[in-house]
Amino acid sequence: MKRKTQILTWAVVLLLITNAVTIATILYHNYKERKNKENITITAPGGASMINGRFLRQELGFDQIQMGVFRQANQAFRPQAMSITNNIDSLKNEMFAELEKTKSDTVKLDNLSEMIGQLHGQLKHETYTFYLQLKNTCSPEQQAELEK
Repeated sequence: MKRKTQILTWAVVLLLITNAVTIATILYHNYKERKNKENITITAPGGASMINGRFLRQELGFDQIQMGVFRQANQAFRPQAMSITNNIDSLKNEMFAELEKTKSDTVKLDNLSEMIGQLHGQLKHETYTFYLQLKNTCSPEQQAELEK
């Protein structure tokens, strides 16, 4: 009987520890998820530089108002940039498919090339508009750091 009580006691202790670890894991992942939402990353073409919430807060010293401007600008910029990029990729795929044909239609290739160029220009426009929104919310010192 004493042996059975010891086994049950250890089983309860083990279950308590397991529950505590499970709850801690859930809390930790929720915390990380919230942090990741704040640290949305924008990668410049070619992967040259990245702008994210953490960078703006830590390196530039953005306050809550400036972070709000970033989030709002980012929410407008990101879907547009992704949509344009997807359209460019689709047109490139279409162009490559045309190039693989035995007899490629040069008029179609010219049109595809023109459309890709226009979309690329539109992407550049969206990118600089986003950057200027960030720059306009910065102090002169922050602007110097942002340019780096």
